[in-house]
Amino acid sequence: MAEQRRLHLGAVMRPVGIHTAWWRYPGSYPDANFNFRHLARFAQTLERGRFDAFFMADHLAVLNMPVEALKRSATVTSFDPLTLLPALAVLTEHIGLIATASTTYNEPYHIARKMASLDHISNGRAGWNVVTSSNPMEAKNFGRDEHLEHATRYRRAREFIDVVTGLWDSWADDAFVRDVETGVYFDPDKLRALDHQGEFFKVLGPLNIARPIQGWPVIVQAGASEAGRQLAAETAEVVFAAGGRLESARAFYADIKSRMDRIGRDRDHLKVLPAAFVVVGETAEEARAKRAKLDSLVHYESAIASLSVMLGVDASKFDPDAPLPDIPETNSSKSARERMMELAAAENLTVRQLAQRAGGYSGFGFIGAPKAIADEMEEWLFTGAADGFNIMFSHAPGGLDDFVDLVVPELQRRGIFRREYEGATLRENLGLPRPGNRFFDMSSNEK
Repeated sequence: MAEQRRLHLGAVMRPVGIHTAWWRYPGSYPDANFNFRHLARFAQTLERGRFDAFFMADHLAVLNMPVEALKRSATVTSFDPLTLLPALAVLTEHIGLIATASTTYNEPYHIARKMASLDHISNGRAGWNVVTSSNPMEAKNFGRDEHLEHATRYRRAREFIDVVTGLWDSWADDAFVRDVETGVYFDPDKLRALDHQGEFFKVLGPLNIARPIQGWPVIVQAGASEAGRQLAAETAEVVFAAGGRLESARAFYADIKSRMDRIGRDRDHLKVLPAAFVVVGETAEEARAKRAKLDSLVHYESAIASLSVMLGVDASKFDPDAPLPDIPETNSSKSARERMMELAAAENLTVRQLAQRAGGYSGFGFIGAPKAIADEMEEWLFTGAADGFNIMFSHAPGGLDDFVDLVVPELQRRGIFRREYEGATLRENLGLPRPGNRFFDMSSNEK
């Protein structure tokens, strides 16, 4: 008999909420994204809810918004993920800890060392969310007037991942013998210098930290463009996908999995987890009222600024009561631009209406009572649309608590979500293989 399919759930902490007004909702912790005590409480609650991972989104600049809008943003400051997550590792035992790190504005050696350190500190619970950066302000913080061209960023990312994973393989798993009697600390035959020379990087190696406990930290990727999908099929083990209509999600899921087939990767070695904004009520009416209250707290300045970020152009110059004009491609996120244009066309929205959606949260979500939310999640799981979800909470701590206390028990009752963690590492809980070492164990290398 085939094994029962079960959901995987990640929690997107951005660093706390995705909705512009989450921090203004009654009972929320307005300072949570810069308050370690609150973040630790969130991580421990998610672990109680048996979540796979605490997912830390990040950007390397203040958001590119006008000051009038920026002053309303709760994400203007946040902890560095690779500083925060090791601290959370000490206060948790099971939940995975996924850090975002850009391949455009880092060097591979930095990321390889920090991610390996997180994996050791957490006893095998680290994940790396690979991004190429889309916020144009990031370029200006790293000596550039604008980003590298989109295709170039993805070529660099592909090589970056090869270098990082090669550095993780610098040492054999059993390289450190630590023989007190002979005085031999490690076996030099089980150490290899990478000696990489490519288009973007020249890295000798080896890495000055032991091979990660998981072999490699879990690799997560979120690109939805053609280049992003191919990068995911070749390298990712979790895809942080956009939500949307069920039919579109099925098509995306099938596309990613078929790309894996063509390059000889096992389909089960990658989990597709769409982002899902969740508002939970004891009834559907209560959930809708919560969402309406949340949306009512969004200011127009923030709304039009958020829309500008997504489109990659200054939307404040558009007539707010006219339809969205044609938007040329820029070096910003292609998937966000296309999603906004599709939403405007599908619902015949004015710029003002589209901005209001963008300013709160315009993406896919589950709004309703626990049973209804579980029904929808179950349909996505069993109809080839997802392997689970990356949950974005309406507010914190209330929205997070609602999901853990009301929705998780319903999913467990149906047998589609774990009651206890299956393994000790993030890979084991996601059902992913441990990669073999390219230098010392070629026969079992899953990549």
